[in-house]
Amino acid sequence: MVIDDFYKILIILLAYLIGSIPTSVWIGKLFYGIDVRDYGSGNAGATNAMRTLGAKAGILVFIIDMLKGFTAVKLLYFTDFYIPETGLFVNFQLYLGLAAMIGHIFPVLADFRGGKGVATLSGVVFAIHPYGALFVLLVWVVTLLIFGYVSLSSMIAGFTFPAVLIFLYRTEYPSLVIFAFILAILMLFTHQKNIERLIHGKEKKIGIKEKWKARRNSENLIL
Repeated sequence: MVIDDFYKILIILLAYLIGSIPTSVWIGKLFYGIDVRDYGSGNAGATNAMRTLGAKAGILVFIIDMLKGFTAVKLLYFTDFYIPETGLFVNFQLYLGLAAMIGHIFPVLADFRGGKGVATLSGVVFAIHPYGALFVLLVWVVTLLIFGYVSLSSMIAGFTFPAVLIFLYRTEYPSLVIFAFILAILMLFTHQKNIERLIHGKEKKIGIKEKWKARRNSENLIL
């Protein structure tokens, strides 16, 4: 029993270390010679990487950060701790997902200065409840297209997840709903500065509509 507990602690620590991989920091330093945390919003997330390093780097960071959360949760399938898809199995998946999220926000591999956890959270949610994740992703995209704020879209999507679990899928795991609410609150915590900028009208939009209009205008000029 003691040995099993020891291995469980080890796998949770491994999930934390996976989450701690500072993707944007390493990509920025390796390929661009800069630390993304010294620019823009000052965090090590995909959005700041996109603004600082460009779209290609930002997308790459988002994919890798998402895979961090997904991989951390799937670690449990390589163990024989619990029977898959049981309540205890799902509960431990939640521990691993939370460990990965904490690792991303407070990465030991990058002086505990990480990102806001949106991409890693996406990977965790996809690993645990893929259908709910797709619904949340749809909400995120629609909100982004309407308002143009990544931060606002992320927070709304975060609070959509527990609602989807309760009212749409009627999940049989209360711990999953509690976990979803914890993540939603965590999103508010990591977006405090964004909330302040939104209130004061200083939050930057990503400019999807403007870019689309500019592209259409350029195409019309060519025609």
